[in-house]
Amino acid sequence: MRAVLIKNDAGHAEDLYIGEAETPVPRADEVLVKIKAFGLNRMDISQREGHYPPPAGCSTILGVEFSGHIAAVGSDVSQWKIDDEVMGLAGGGAYAEYIVVLQTHVVRKPTRLSWVEAASIPECFLTAFQAMIVYGEVTPNDNVLVHAGASGVGIAAIQLARVNGAKTVLATASTQDKLDWLLSLPNGATNAANYKTEDFSQVAREVTQGKGVDIVIDFVGQAHFEKNLASLAVDGRMTMQGLLSGPVVESLNLGPILMKRLRIQGSTLRSRTPQYQADLIARFEKEVLQHITGEKGDGPIKTYIHKVYSWNDIQDAHREMESNSNSGKIIAEVY
Repeated sequence: MRAVLIKNDAGHAEDLYIGEAETPVPRADEVLVKIKAFGLNRMDISQREGHYPPPAGCSTILGVEFSGHIAAVGSDVSQWKIDDEVMGLAGGGAYAEYIVVLQTHVVRKPTRLSWVEAASIPECFLTAFQAMIVYGEVTPNDNVLVHAGASGVGIAAIQLARVNGAKTVLATASTQDKLDWLLSLPNGATNAANYKTEDFSQVAREVTQGKGVDIVIDFVGQAHFEKNLASLAVDGRMTMQGLLSGPVVESLNLGPILMKRLRIQGSTLRSRTPQYQADLIARFEKEVLQHITGEKGDGPIKTYIHKVYSWNDIQDAHREMESNSNSGKIIAEVY
């Protein structure tokens, strides 16, 4: 089969190319999917650069979310048949013509979603669902702060907060265009702050009349950590999704954690056990998937696509993500 490969162990975007790889064969509890489209994620860049190896036993090919149709099934698979249209989550291997995954890690593609829209959902929305619903435990009238608001996960988290009754959803981004866009979306942010020019912790206190936010979803780490603590209300919860600015905070007053009884939760998905992932997928399918439509749909939750590339232009797609210019998901089609 053809797949996106990397010329060097610590590769740049220019080191990505389409080459030949062995077509995987499904084991008894797995399905083989012929991929139509796959989503790009920040972890793909980290893995390409040699900083984020896939979990043990997973494909070393990039990519963790995809859409396509079943091409073969293992001997113990009864819930899927050849040509079923699905979308799914993987530990790796989605930048390819074919992928094998556990039968529990694909769900039926809703007919209302295109292949591109379906490929934008699995990793993106499951990550947001885990952060906002499972860990953040958002409830009606909560105040929420979502960093990287214009990212795929950020947009998903904002909408999940809104449909679950959050009173205030403050989003941060780096440009006014992104902030204006987030404020314009149905079930988008209620307030916004430019983290480059504003103290978002001060904005958080202002928009909550001094109370602070109940939930913070953070991808940044070091540069935001102290202000995140200042943003949180008593009994606030913070879910940490990434460490884009670095993992080390040199000097920090721990007092707010104690005095405000804060709960700080690290969040990963790729490294979780297959059973945990399967349970999360099943819960997400039951509680959320039915409400998701494309951008032009009439559902309460939408998936927003920034740009679609042919996988032949995968280098350009990676450069687009590295530039941090996207508002919504970047998707590649396999053809």
